[in-house]
Amino acid sequence: MNAGHERIARAFAGSGKTAALMPYMMGGFPDLETSRRIGQAYVDAGADIIELGVPFSDPLADGPVIHAAATRALAAGATLDGVLELGAELGESVPVVVMCYANPILARGFARFAGALADAGVSGLIVPDIPHEEAADVFDACEAAGVALVPLIAPTTTDDRLVAIGAQARGFVYAVSLTGTTGERAALSETFGARIARARAHTDVPIALGFGIGTPEQGVQAAQAGADGVIIGSRLVRAAGEAEDPAAAVGELVAGFARALARESHAAVQAPGS
Repeated sequence: MNAGHERIARAFAGSGKTAALMPYMMGGFPDLETSRRIGQAYVDAGADIIELGVPFSDPLADGPVIHAAATRALAAGATLDGVLELGAELGESVPVVVMCYANPILARGFARFAGALADAGVSGLIVPDIPHEEAADVFDACEAAGVALVPLIAPTTTDDRLVAIGAQARGFVYAVSLTGTTGERAALSETFGARIARARAHTDVPIALGFGIGTPEQGVQAAQAGADGVIIGSRLVRAAGEAEDPAAAVGELVAGFARALARESHAAVQAPGS
């Protein structure tokens, strides 16, 4: 069995929350040492799984906040090896899922790249620009290395593709809440609950919702709609870029999400209408 898949599954099952808390961070942003402190702040504040971004010059799935963070991280000297060292440190506390675009993977080769993830103790990999139909080689390399290849599904994903993606999913399915790039939104789509249900009908792994979640209230809304995990990205990256003390700022934000997603808090909110 895939070791990374199993560790991720344990994190979902043992979160103690209405949905696992899955904050995103850009490796090496604003610099590598500060990103270490940010990652530790996530752990201390109650993160169940950390999504760790590898900075890339052309991040096509990302909006301006994360794109700018990648640019700044690269300018500060961030490298893939440095990000994986960070992943190894954080992976001692929680599962780490690396988000990396295809070019750095192709440059190293699928087997070598997956092996480097495994050597660093990374549990999973997300590759947003390799579609399912072209992912056989990276899937096989990840399986051999014990790393969970996490697929993404979009609002436009057809039922036929959902069947194929869901059958091969490892770790969790990353359900994109909207059509577009990453970034904070004032409100979530009214139809994302139906998309979560549709995805769940085609896979046995947890469903995590991302893209656009920027407030604890939206996180609770996602959990109430059936998401097993809540991914927060741009809101945290923006805070890290704006604050004098990035680790303290993001730690406070993640703690707020953790409180909102706590089962006791959720039960208290639901009690008046029960």
